[in-house]
Amino acid sequence: MTRARAPALFARHGVLDTPEGRTSAIILLMFPLLERLQRGNTPDRRLARLTAETFVTDIDDCLREMGVGDLSVPKKVKRAAQALGERCLAYRRAAASPEPVRALADELAATVPGLDHNAGGAEVLARFTLKSVADLATVPTEKLASALAALPDPADAATASQPETSA
Repeated sequence: MTRARAPALFARHGVLDTPEGRTSAIILLMFPLLERLQRGNTPDRRLARLTAETFVTDIDDCLREMGVGDLSVPKKVKRAAQALGERCLAYRRAAASPEPVRALADELAATVPGLDHNAGGAEVLARFTLKSVADLATVPTEKLASALAALPDPADAATASQPETSA
């Protein structure tokens, strides 16, 4: 969640630095992990559930810190939890499409504030996300913590997702 709040992510890729943009960034960065935990070689649905619960708790804490009224917090948290499920499903479908980069970039442009006006940022983040899914696909559950630390920073996604060229 810390990486999803990095100012460079917003400045470099066009995600709006708003509560909605930050929530979208968190969901996008959680997707590869949740995908691995739910569908990897050794699924761990319990850990996936705990990860999603951590997201919900974080959203609740953030809303309260921002001074959102106690009566509206549960409704906003419920919407964020629904967005997590809906977007992960949409991202999964996009990743499985014949043209995953284009499909995921289109989905990001439609759901992440700011990317609707930044096709380049959407494509870079789509490539980064698909690479993260692939990188995590075979990581054993017990090694996920160290693997997450080794994933490229999304703020540097443009350099991390560029294919190497031969000289």
